[in-house]
Parts: sequence; structure tokens; C-alpha cells
Amino acid sequence: MSVPASVLEALRAVSAQLQTGEFRAAHDRLESIVAANPAFAEAQRLLAGTKLALGDPAGAERLLRHALKVDPTWTPTHTTLGELLLASGRGVEAEAELQCAIEGSRADPRAALALARHYNNTARPTRALAVAAPFCAGGRLDPELATQHVNALIALGRQAEAISIYGKLAAAAPEDPAAAQALAVALNAVGRHTEAGQIAHRALARGSRSATLCLTYAKSLMAEGANEAAEKALRDCLRLEPRLAEAHSSLSQLIWVRTGDLAQATEALDQALDRFADDDALRATKAAILQGAGDARAAYECLAHRAEQPHAPPVLLLRAGLAALDFDSAKALSLAERAMRLLPDNTPARNLLAAAQLGVGDAAGALQNCEILLAQAPDNQYLIALETTALRLLGDPRYARLCDYENLVLPLPIEPPAPWTDLPSFLTDLTESLNRLHDPHGHALLFQSLRQGTETTRDLTLSTDAPIRALFQAFAAPINRYLEHIGPGDDPLRRRNSGRWRFNGSWSVRLRNRGFHMSHVHPRGWISSAFYLQLPDIMADGRTDEGVLRFGTPGIITTPTLDSEYTARPAVGTLVLFPSYFWHGTVPFESPQPRMTVAFDAVPRP
Repeated sequence: MSVPASVLEALRAVSAQLQTGEFRAAHDRLESIVAANPAFAEAQRLLAGTKLALGDPAGAERLLRHALKVDPTWTPTHTTLGELLLASGRGVEAEAELQCAIEGSRADPRAALALARHYNNTARPTRALAVAAPFCAGGRLDPELATQHVNALIALGRQAEAISIYGKLAAAAPEDPAAAQALAVALNAVGRHTEAGQIAHRALARGSRSATLCLTYAKSLMAEGANEAAEKALRDCLRLEPRLAEAHSSLSQLIWVRTGDLAQATEALDQALDRFADDDALRATKAAILQGAGDARAAYECLAHRAEQPHAPPVLLLRAGLAALDFDSAKALSLAERAMRLLPDNTPARNLLAAAQLGVGDAAGALQNCEILLAQAPDNQYLIALETTALRLLGDPRYARLCDYENLVLPLPIEPPAPWTDLPSFLTDLTESLNRLHDPHGHALLFQSLRQGTETTRDLTLSTDAPIRALFQAFAAPINRYLEHIGPGDDPLRRRNSGRWRFNGSWSVRLRNRGFHMSHVHPRGWISSAFYLQLPDIMADGRTDEGVLRFGTPGIITTPTLDSEYTARPAVGTLVLFPSYFWHGTVPFESPQPRMTVAFDAVPRP
């Protein structure tokens, strides 16, 4: 439709109000514009945006759907509606709207970004790649969309292709910050953190001061252990985008590792919440930090007021439910059921529901939900762990076959890799290398199972250190022996056994006095491990269970309570292999001597 110049001028004034956060004034002016121009879809879209900012998502959705009736070809409306639906957890509906927005001659890159990010976040990298690739094929790149393109390639194991694509683009257009950022992300993914940091730093020095680029630079620095510089980069990032939840999460984790003080770790988050009190993503981020530090009750209290409101968004219900799962299964169940009523097809909501059902003793209901979830994601090790827990509670004979600890937990010694001729000298050199990666004054990482100890942050499989590289060469023979030992079959472990595998991340843990691992599983693994380098003397004679690896205790509340069923006694130089879906943890030990291990996940290789 033809829009009068006076209306366009009014919209420019509204835009200025939106940029300064004057949402109520912008809303009232837009209402007048829409009333006078009922066929102007863009004005209705903007009005919907102000309604959303003022806390009226239902009103915003009604207006957007009306705008699409007025002009179904206006792609920004499809985009805005898709983003709204994503925020409310209605992924299937959102995907349809965003797909409409990227088709045809008016393809909206913003919709492509939202859709590609959504597909990556829901572990569908093939779809993310299909969405992002056409927009990243040439011309002016959008930095965030290029990053999603790279993330999809990385998830598909095509890191070299990502480096090749964006290396050429960066060489052809050295001033393009989007190409530089995407290349830095790809280099970080393969452990080339120094190069990634240099590329991001050069782009920043040329004046490309975007929050996303600062965050990419900070991640490079964090991976290199340059935590002080990383903290500065994250603070720069938050000055540019004070509501960027991922940057707040990274900053909180850095400060926590340095101080072990939650108040200091969440100070920047609290300041942001003072300014943006209605930002649910920030509030959920703070709750996650609190729970990651082991205070689930505080995490729940952070969200309780907003989650208890009748029209609480699903994302808050889920985050609050995850916190409650650690101490009150009935409360978690109520939150999960509310989320499911709003989002009957939502996977995280059904995940929470199944776990909460185990907590209140409804194993049959949990099993039914696990079967629905596993039909969509048959290799998710956490879901398999929930399923086996339900089977155990029900006394189902399938449990014994899936959790055959005697046959599926296998300790295997490693041989000293060349050029070492004996295992003790190799382990001495390896321990020295790993000790350099452990901060002697650091605190346990957030979101991890260990207590009273430190964990390395780099993927050890990407290390260039000679003893560490040699260790992974030494692991190959035991892994191959394990695959021969378990053989083929139709269960979740054996049906993936083609004899081909690859590492999928590795880390080292050094536990101090009274240290232990809480019971957990590795959701994205297949075969998991524990390799022992150093053990306290108290564990050497076998007269105590201190420090042993135990299996079978669920890492969630169950009714009735379930205890461990099997233990594996550590021995220096031994690699213990087991399915990633096995609940496993360790018994605390009393000793001033450390307990140092290396762990990895392995997954099938095509």
C-alpha cells in the first residue's frame, strides 16, 4: 500500500522512542497510526513489538496475526511472530512462520538467523546449515548468521570446511568483521585458540566493536587460560550489549573460578537485572549460575515469584522446575505439568516431567514419557539413564540387560606410548603436563559434577603437548578392545558399535581432600571413561571404599531412593570404560594427596 509521508515521519519519531526505551509513548502513538491506517501491516507489527515490551505477549500475537491477514507477504511480520513463538516455547509453530519469512524474493536474514539458531540449539545442525548457507554464500555477511553457519558445520564434524570457507572470505575481505568472527569461531572449535584470538583482536582493533565479536575474543582468551584479559573482553561485550545472557554466564563463571564467591560472580548480572527487571533470559541465567554452584534452592527462589504467576512464560517454568528437581520433586512436577499444558510437544518440558515423575514415584508415567522422547532422540544418554531408572523402579527385567555392570564396566591397563619405554616415567611426565593446566588456587567449575577440586577447561584431545597427545594414542587400543568385548546387538550401546569411533571431548579432574563426583551421566557421549594418574595412598590397599568409582545411584531424586549397585576400584595406569548412560560418581576421600584423572567421551564415527 502507499503510505503518506506524514505517516512515515511519525514512524521515524516512534523509532527514536523505541531506541530510548519509551515503549508506552511509542505504543500510544502507534495505536493512533494503526487506527488511521488499518491496512498498514508494518505499523501493526511495530505496535505488536511495543505490546511485547510492555508485557503483553498475547496482545502482540493477536496483532501480528491480524497484520498477516492484512498483508501475508510482508516477511518482517512472519519474522516477528516466529520470534515471539520461539520465546514462548512453541517451536513447531515458530519454525513455520520463520520458514515463510526466508522464502521468496523478500527473504529476511533476521528470520534466517532466528531459525538457524533455533535448529542449532535443538541439535538439528543439518537443518541449521540448510537455512544459513544460502545467506552466507556471498555478499555482505551478517556476523551472527555466519556464526550459526559455522556452528552447524562444527556440529556436523565439518570444522575443516568451515575454516576453509571463512578463511577464503576473510582473505578476500580482510576488513569484513563477519568473516573474521566466523573464522575465529571455527578456529576455536578445533583448538586453534591463539589464531582465533589474534583474528578477533585485529577485527576489534579496526573498530568492529560488536558484542558478538567481543564474546568470541573472550572465548579464545578463556581457552588459553588468559582469564584476566577474557574478563575485560566480557565486560567490554556487556557494555555494548548489557542483556547478552551468554556473556553474563561466561563472566560469572570466570569470576566464580577466581573467587568462589557467588555474590561477586553474579554482581554484573544483578546490575543488569536492576535495569531490565523483566528480562526472563537474564533471570534464568542467574538461576542457572546459582544452581551450577550447588545452590538449587536459591536458584528456585530467584525465579519463584515470576514462575508462580498464572501467565508465566514456559522458559521460566522449565528453569524453575530444573532447580526444584534437586530438592522438591512434587514442585518440579507441578511446574513441568504447567509447561506441558502450554507446550504439549516441547522436549525440555517432557524431559523435566519424566525426571519429576521418578522423584514422586510414578515410574510408569516416567517410562511412558521416556519412550516418547527416545523415539525422537534415541542416542540421548540422559534419556536412556531416565529410562533405565524407571525400569529399575518397576522391577522390569530389561533393566538388568541395559545395566549389566559386570560386563559393561571394563578396566583396562594402557601400554606406555612411544617414545616412553615404561609406564611410570610416562605417567610422571603426563602428570607434570596436566598439573600446568590445573589452577592450584582455582575453584570447581560451575555446572560440573565435581566437588572440592579443579577441572581443566580445554579439550585435551586438541592439545599439542607431547605427553597429552601420546595419552590419546595409548587409549586407542583399550577402546578397540572394549568394542570387541561388547560386540554387536540391538540395545542402545551395541547397536551403534561398528568398530569405528572418535573422541568427543576430554578433560582432567584433580580432586582435593574430601573431593568427590556427584552421580551423573554424559548426555552426548556413547562410551565414557576414567583414567587414573594419581591416587591417594589411602586408596592403595583396598581396605576402604574412599575414592572408588560407583555405578547405579541416580543423580536425581527417586521414590523410593536407589543406592549404587556396582563399584570399580581405581588403579594407577588403568582406564575404566563404560556406557555413557550409566549413572556414576565417586566416594569422597580423606587425604592431603590429590586424586587425578583424565576422562573422555567417545562416539561412533561414520
